[in-house]
Amino acid sequence: MQLYLDTANLDEIREAASWGVLSGVTTNPTLIAREKGVDFKATISEIATLVDGPISAETISLDAEGMLREGLEYAAWHPNVIIKVPSTTEGLKAVYQLARKGIRTNVTLCFNATQALLAARAGAFVISPFVGRVDDTGVDGMQLIREIAAIYKADPEIKTRILSASIRHPRHIIESALAGADIATCPFKVLQLAMRHPLTDRGIEQFLADWKARA
Repeated sequence: MQLYLDTANLDEIREAASWGVLSGVTTNPTLIAREKGVDFKATISEIATLVDGPISAETISLDAEGMLREGLEYAAWHPNVIIKVPSTTEGLKAVYQLARKGIRTNVTLCFNATQALLAARAGAFVISPFVGRVDDTGVDGMQLIREIAAIYKADPEIKTRILSASIRHPRHIIESALAGADIATCPFKVLQLAMRHPLTDRGIEQFLADWKARA
């Protein structure tokens, strides 16, 4: 399973990329807005210099015509840009039109397997089920990943990749991989936590103490 970073913060992306584990980046209007005063195009273009992989840039229009117009604009910024659209009927129309032009899409805000199936049929490159937000409703978010994975596996015509989103903690990463996700996109703090363990810290402290005491 590949790991993407869910952020528009260039410092976080630069640091995560230096670890050698980053395969892509996902952004959305909220993440862009958090980076006060940044230019959207300039930010996406800079991310493309840091990560050699898919970079999701999200449309803000609610109608297919607007999504298509924005998608064509964003796709021209860099070959790695994929167009993020919502799981709506208007989104499906945009996905279909963009796919016919050879432009990859990420269908986001997916909360059931039916949305995932229709997105795949429309030609989505990636589907983004929001596991954390599903968990918030009292339903197992990973069951959604398992259902989508089973549906996609049963149909060899479907090439859409499953991107597990709304990752809240490191365990979500492991559960996503076990459930059949192709990608997990994580906030930087979750990636940081994923490499921490008290026994690792304790072991390092003991090794250093033993080294200093060796004489």
